[in-house]
Amino acid sequence: MTIVGDRPAITGGVDTHGEVHVAAALDRIGGLLGVREFPATTTGYASLLGWLGEFGDLGVVGVEGTGSYGAGLARYLTAAGVPVVEVNRPDRQDRRRQGKSDPLDAVSAARAALSGKASGAPKGGDGAVEAIRALMVAKRSARRERTEAINQARALIVTGPDELRARLAGLGPAAIAALRPRPGAVPGYATRVALRNWAAASSSWTPSWGAWMS
Repeated sequence: MTIVGDRPAITGGVDTHGEVHVAAALDRIGGLLGVREFPATTTGYASLLGWLGEFGDLGVVGVEGTGSYGAGLARYLTAAGVPVVEVNRPDRQDRRRQGKSDPLDAVSAARAALSGKASGAPKGGDGAVEAIRALMVAKRSARRERTEAINQARALIVTGPDELRARLAGLGPAAIAALRPRPGAVPGYATRVALRNWAAASSSWTPSWGAWMS
């Protein structure tokens, strides 16, 4: 009769990036079993998990950046029943002192998970908090674009012909969008065309042009 021994317990660590993730495997006393690079894709996640499993029973995986580059991997591992802990990225001063090394960062992530130094829950990215985050990102982006467009329009008015500035005082985007520029002096005509196109795209942003010019 063949006696099959228990599989050894191992710990994983992953240094995450946009295109690839680097994984490391440690034995129960912190000995390095291997380091390998995988694509940051669903297929790559499966290969990474399978590779770690070749060394033994996976107890926990420390993943860097579960709220950014490591979000997809963290969700995949969690769905597969693997405990995942959030690992803080190495201190920037330490990186400068020791030099950037993805394999070393992966090993550090595994050691942090093994020692219990890293014990925070990963950012799930699949609940109400993530939904709010996505909406806030869109809101901030729209606000930046709106501010930039308003500043551009203000600059066009300030540097444009005096009669145009006087004519547009107090008008809102909807009224400016209705302008019918007539050929004339090139700068004035170009300014009117630019403002009309801008106002047509932004007429719903604010009711008063005068507030922008204050």
